[in-house]
Amino acid sequence: MIYPRLLALVFAACVLSSSSAREITTEEIKEKAALGFHLLSFAAGAEPVWKSEEETDALVSKHAHFIDVTDTYEDDLAYKAASFVKELLVVSYPPPSHQREIAPIIGNVSLSTMQGYLTKLTSFNNRYYKAPSGQEASVWIRNTVADVITQYPTSKASVSLYVHPSWLQNSIVAKIPGSVNPNGAVTILGAHMDSIGGGDLMTSRAPGADDDGTGTVNLLEAFRVLMKGEFRPATPVEFHWYALSPLAMYGLSCSYYMCRYSGEEAGLRGSGAIAADYKKNNVQVKSMLQLDMTAYVKPGTQPVIAFMPDYTNANLTEFAGRLVDTYTTAKWVISEPCGYGCSDHASWHNRDYPAILPFEGLFSNINKVIHTPGDTVNVTGFSWSHSLEYAKLAAAFAYELGA
Repeated sequence: MIYPRLLALVFAACVLSSSSAREITTEEIKEKAALGFHLLSFAAGAEPVWKSEEETDALVSKHAHFIDVTDTYEDDLAYKAASFVKELLVVSYPPPSHQREIAPIIGNVSLSTMQGYLTKLTSFNNRYYKAPSGQEASVWIRNTVADVITQYPTSKASVSLYVHPSWLQNSIVAKIPGSVNPNGAVTILGAHMDSIGGGDLMTSRAPGADDDGTGTVNLLEAFRVLMKGEFRPATPVEFHWYALSPLAMYGLSCSYYMCRYSGEEAGLRGSGAIAADYKKNNVQVKSMLQLDMTAYVKPGTQPVIAFMPDYTNANLTEFAGRLVDTYTTAKWVISEPCGYGCSDHASWHNRDYPAILPFEGLFSNINKVIHTPGDTVNVTGFSWSHSLEYAKLAAAFAYELGA
């Protein structure tokens, strides 16, 4: 249940600028973007700065932490300045209550089906958002979802490409309409489909099995079993696969935070564009769950589902923990923070939508071979049985919140 509570938030003079902030105009954004520059935010509350295409790619290669706000800067400022009084959502969630309906659905989760999905996904040379293979991967995901919908036409589900004019790869949005309240608050499940390797990002091999092939196939399988189980949510449920997602999540050399690659591997531009669009059009969002890396268990450690504590909603995290207890065999913990813009949940959290990120383990135990050609299922520690639990969690999350 969502309860609106009006909280007075007093902004000094204007939230759009401060005495030390320089206004970035529409004309400047158009001119700079046309020249290939990116407007990057490196910390919450900090003024964004312009970086060239070469500088941005270098930051990606160095696992720098940033969010690319080139496409959303103006809409976000307009939202923040809309009123001196801002309605915040205080979110409360009831205990899980659909065990009888959900049990047979998650019983259909198939390891071999997910393995087949990931074999295809990792067969693309890379899924870089500017590369033809990245676009081909997005079309394959869309077609795979469309094939599932075709098998279950009474679901009235639909899938479409979300076109990003500034780059080649599209995001994908699959919608299951609400049968009782089609205009009700939306439950969203997301993953990023793109991947990056080392060297030349356009041509380098980047199978991205764990990052984020696992989250991508978890959602594909959750969607499939919900369709097979004749899921008819009362309120809308959506599945998103994002282009150009967060580099930040992946910290090969980072100490406190997963180093991320912009586009989710390039600055959350895919999810950022969609979240900004939803906010601009006053779309209500009940909850957002992001799956980003779900298979790696560091050798010598116990497998756990680790929820990130930053840029997330504590009540939604607690609710999802109860789902883990009810519908999976996994244990769950709260991880160390993953840092600014570490994955696509941040795009929704930053626009005041409740969001969570259940990660494959403690952040300190992160998979060290992501963003390299070595990110394959053959890495010691890659656990299909562990990843399977996230598909169950996703299906239960969609059902409990959509019902």
